[in-house]
Amino acid sequence: MYAPLLDSAFLERLEQLALISQKSFNGLVGGNRAARLAGAGQEFLDHRSFHPGDDLRSVNWRAYLRFERFFLKTFHLEPRVPVRLLLDASASMNAGSAPGEITKFDYARRLAAALSYVGLVRLEMMEIVPFSARLARPIAVSGGRHRYHAIEEFLQGQHAEGKTDMNSAVRAFVQNYPQRGLVVIVSDFLDDAGDCVRALQLLPEFGHEIALVQIWAPEDREPGLPGNWELVDSESGLSRQLILDEDSLRDYSRAFDAHANALRRLALKQGGRYLGLSTKTPLTEAVFGPLTQWTS
Repeated sequence: MYAPLLDSAFLERLEQLALISQKSFNGLVGGNRAARLAGAGQEFLDHRSFHPGDDLRSVNWRAYLRFERFFLKTFHLEPRVPVRLLLDASASMNAGSAPGEITKFDYARRLAAALSYVGLVRLEMMEIVPFSARLARPIAVSGGRHRYHAIEEFLQGQHAEGKTDMNSAVRAFVQNYPQRGLVVIVSDFLDDAGDCVRALQLLPEFGHEIALVQIWAPEDREPGLPGNWELVDSESGLSRQLILDEDSLRDYSRAFDAHANALRRLALKQGGRYLGLSTKTPLTEAVFGPLTQWTS
């Protein structure tokens, strides 16, 4: 039995947020504004049974007075901006597994769960696509907050393994998902297979809006103290003996920061968004701090 990724108190706090797309997509609802709840002005479609957590504003109270049962009014929804979350499930995401620390993958799963819940509350269709060198089996969920359990179960069943190949994963994505939309990528963006930044450029070129969330463990940016070290690649298993002094450690941190800045520049240049998060940052602080610029 898994412990919940997010507790009920945290989920309640997420109710006030809504995912926002900064772009306008022709023929789709959601660009440049928060998603709307089903309500007045939309075409009535049918009734369905009420589920705990559904919006009470859509309850048919006349039907309740007659049948003493809750029925929810549903409406024909205009096509919405697709929200797809690419979740890095490569072996490098296992970093940060020292006692008392959360791994990058566990942090990323919890963040993906939070963003998915926000979308479901606002009746978005949320699709999570894990990837490493290729795209894994996705999950697409819609219908409101009561469907969150499917997201939770899916994320609990994911594991971080295999090599990262951002170029292959992105190319597969644009082929499999031709409809433009908001693409949120949660990853450490560490990729030896090629130019990660150039690969990501393909998404806006195909009309997608990108939101990049770079997750790093403390040792990703600051690998340790000066001395003799053996570095082992978590994805290939290759190792290298190094003698690190203060200067080389500073150079390493500068190179990491340069990579993060390149990701930021790419996102902002294309009208997207970027956020870098250390696994030391409490999830509550991240969601209700920097991420409030992405939600409202």
